[in-house]
Amino acid sequence: MLNGKKILITGGTGSFGKAFVKRILKDFAPDKLIIYSRDEFKQYQMKQMFDSPKLRYFIGDIRDEKRLYRALADVDYVVHAAAMKHVGASEYNPTEAIKTNVIGAQNLISAALEARVKKIIALSTDKACNPVNLYGATKLCSDKLFIAANSYSGNRNTKFSVVRYGNVLGSRGSVIPLFMKLANTNELPITDDRMTRFWITLPQAVDFVIKSFDMMSGGELFIPKIPSMRITDLAEAIAPGCKKNVVGIRPGEKLHEVMISRDDSRNLYEYENRYIKLPDFSFWGESLPAKCYIPVKEGFEYSSDTNSMWLNVEELREILKQDGVIE
Repeated sequence: MLNGKKILITGGTGSFGKAFVKRILKDFAPDKLIIYSRDEFKQYQMKQMFDSPKLRYFIGDIRDEKRLYRALADVDYVVHAAAMKHVGASEYNPTEAIKTNVIGAQNLISAALEARVKKIIALSTDKACNPVNLYGATKLCSDKLFIAANSYSGNRNTKFSVVRYGNVLGSRGSVIPLFMKLANTNELPITDDRMTRFWITLPQAVDFVIKSFDMMSGGELFIPKIPSMRITDLAEAIAPGCKKNVVGIRPGEKLHEVMISRDDSRNLYEYENRYIKLPDFSFWGESLPAKCYIPVKEGFEYSSDTNSMWLNVEELREILKQDGVIE
């Protein structure tokens, strides 16, 4: 499906963008891969990582709608990974988070419709479900915008879907670099020893997005079935026997993350390694699930503390070794 296509990644110099480019160049034959981001130095660094004539680098900000119009010319598929993601920074700079995560999302939607892009997948976060911080709230707004955008497609036939997953191993903003930095002190700061999180690796996230491009018909919210982990187990995996210093939950932080709330369970289906949330309102026509989709039970909730899949200390340590985080 991706062979011979022009693909643009917003925020393409980020952790996901680099992993996505690596996988596409390895396993597919795209016509062009366009990295759209606003930091020329990060683009320079990325050029040193990849030696491919298929790569193009486009300086631009998703806040700039006119620049997006130019970047999306003749593009077939878009992965929207650009966002202001830091919870604390978003709390302190709320208008900046809104400009990037909400207005930027609408700019991309408008430009994609005008450019007649075929398919767009926007990356979301577990923090968008029942949000308690501004970052989560802006991503929820973004999700709603992308889902509703299908109703404006008309004869352009542009399709929009959203992928929502949990914490990504090795991504910027992960607690792992902090733990690694302090590992030799034998004392790690833990916000709350009851805290749990969903966990996914970058290659798994990339695979999930690629498969979602193949499955999407427009309007779906795709959520992967992934394991949970306890923050205390992660600390133990990185620094065995370390003292865990409980420092308290930070502003805007949850004790447990939820990817699907009870209210979201309407029009929610299970399929192989994922859950698929169909639009509550089929405002662009009927959207029926495939016969192989299994509806979830009423009141279903997908939360990190009640998850059926868990990573223990040894499994976490093995994943960290495979990713080169620890030896």
